[in-house]
Amino acid sequence: MAVIASVFIALAAVLHVYIFLMESAWWTRPKIWQRFGLANQAEAETTRVLAYNQGFYNLFLAVGAVIGLFLYFGGPEQAGAALILFSSASMFVAAIVLTTSGPGKVRSALTQGTLPLIGFILFLSA
Repeated sequence: MAVIASVFIALAAVLHVYIFLMESAWWTRPKIWQRFGLANQAEAETTRVLAYNQGFYNLFLAVGAVIGLFLYFGGPEQAGAALILFSSASMFVAAIVLTTSGPGKVRSALTQGTLPLIGFILFLSA
C-alpha cells in the first residue's frame, strides 16, 4: 500500500513543481496568465511578484513531499511519514482554500487537491 501511496504523493509533487514553474517562471506568458484568469498582459505584469512568491510555496510543498518519500523508504521511516502527511495535507488544504478565492476555481482545486488527498489517505492506511 505504501508504494501505491508513494506514487500519488510523487505525482502530487510533480504537479506542484509544474504549478511553481507556471507561477514563478512562466507567469507573464499569455497562455499561463490566461489559464489563471487574468485579462491582459498588464495584469500579468502587475501580479508577477505575487505569483512568483506563491509559486515558491508550491515548490516547498513538493520538496517536502519528495524529502518525505526519501526518508520513508531510506529511513527514518517515521520522519518520512510525518513529512509526507504534512506536505500532502497542506497541498489538500491549499486546494480547499483555492475554492474560496473566487468563482470558477473548483476545477483547479480538484486538480491540485485530488492527488495529495488520495496519497494522504493511502499513507494513513499503509
